[in-house]
Amino acid sequence: MGAITGTFKGFGVTFSHMFRKVVTTDYPFKPPTPAPRYHGRHILNRYPDGLEKCIGCELCAWACPADAIYVEGGDNTDEQRFSPGERYASVYQINYARCIFCGLCIEACPTRSLTMSNEYELARDNRQDLIFTKEQLLAPLLQGMEQPPHPMRLGDSEKDYYVDSLTNPGTSAGAERSPMGPGRYQVDEHPGVTFPGAEQAAQRAAAEKGETA
Repeated sequence: MGAITGTFKGFGVTFSHMFRKVVTTDYPFKPPTPAPRYHGRHILNRYPDGLEKCIGCELCAWACPADAIYVEGGDNTDEQRFSPGERYASVYQINYARCIFCGLCIEACPTRSLTMSNEYELARDNRQDLIFTKEQLLAPLLQGMEQPPHPMRLGDSEKDYYVDSLTNPGTSAGAERSPMGPGRYQVDEHPGVTFPGAEQAAQRAAAEKGETA
């Protein structure tokens, strides 16, 4: 009698799920959309003129509990300027085989250089490929930006950049919701901020849809 009861209980679970909404995800063709504050791969942001926000202070590396970040600072000169401050990150690496995506590095960054997107496709066949370099982490050049090194365009000193960073944020506006993968950079709406490059991103997305159609 107990075996028969147990059988009906088992079938009861099966039948109860038959009438529920299907939650299967058609991945990778229709990947799920993460929450806006999802902690994914990092982005090294730029100012609107293209200069890097990272000043090579290494605070993110010190804050990282998994020792996944490696930074080497370099000195800016009038001939070779990569950031508005005295120093910049000549070497920047994040080891995603170690990273636990806790976000403490984001909290430690004094210039909002380092933010996290919701890009989660980080699997690689080789562990060495999980060490992302500065070139891989840097945000792409958008409209109006110039590839460093070049002189400061937004002011005469680094203070002009730091004070105006909230009203003129560059690529850090909406970066938490901007998936970055090979060859793509999606720009999302950010209330109260005009994000440069939105028109170009829309045209690129339309072209990609035309190719896949």
